[in-house]
Amino acid sequence: MLAPCVAAYGPPDEAPRPAVILFHGCAGVRPHIDIYARAAAREGFRAFVVDSYEPRGWSQAYATTLVCAGAMFWGRERAGDVLAAAWGLGQDPGVDADRIALAGWSHGAWSIMDLMTMPLERAGEASLADATGEPLAGVRSLFLAYPYGGPGALSRSRPWVRAPETFGVVAEKDHLTAQADALRVFDAARQCGVEPRLWIAPGTHAFDAPGHEGFPSPMRYDPELAEGCQGRFLSFLHQTLDGPDFAATAAARALEA
Repeated sequence: MLAPCVAAYGPPDEAPRPAVILFHGCAGVRPHIDIYARAAAREGFRAFVVDSYEPRGWSQAYATTLVCAGAMFWGRERAGDVLAAAWGLGQDPGVDADRIALAGWSHGAWSIMDLMTMPLERAGEASLADATGEPLAGVRSLFLAYPYGGPGALSRSRPWVRAPETFGVVAEKDHLTAQADALRVFDAARQCGVEPRLWIAPGTHAFDAPGHEGFPSPMRYDPELAEGCQGRFLSFLHQTLDGPDFAATAAARALEA
């Protein structure tokens, strides 16, 4: 279902490369998600942006009205999209299935975190009939930007059951999740033995997403913070996904450029 609505970015070759799978916020795929994906591709990674709404026939207005309001499609339901995408893209011959990162923004980060709490040992978990943890075996790391951590987020009450390296971005002026709640959900990772790397950004929710200008919204785009977040994203990918061969190839391309 998802495959036709996945945008792929990366070097024009067929070599198996480390990959990052990106999951948008509750307002759907916004331009900043593509910016992150293109930046990862320029660094030699494969990047895949998964649209959870188009396959379901949901418009941005519909999703913004109902999903952003918390009326439907909570993180625990969308966790199935994350697992399915990891399964499908892990079979792509151009992807090194042992070096995958999952990246999520807001609702996308919530969905990834909810998935980390699920044993995936019974039918129906993550809203999938055949849920299994096998597709996550090659997931090395998680990049989680201003995840929702309020009521309904499973990481508020459950520890994680798997432990990829984790980088969390907490927005100091987040109006959807209080800073205390945003920090609290990362305790679920600590209970699994993961010490998340956290950056508390002095901005609002979605500070890295242009397009709020001119609208009555508490969200404010901050280009400097956005650049800082993109830099941390790329640095984290290199730190958690790079291998000797990949690093040598990236260095050679940099010299050619």
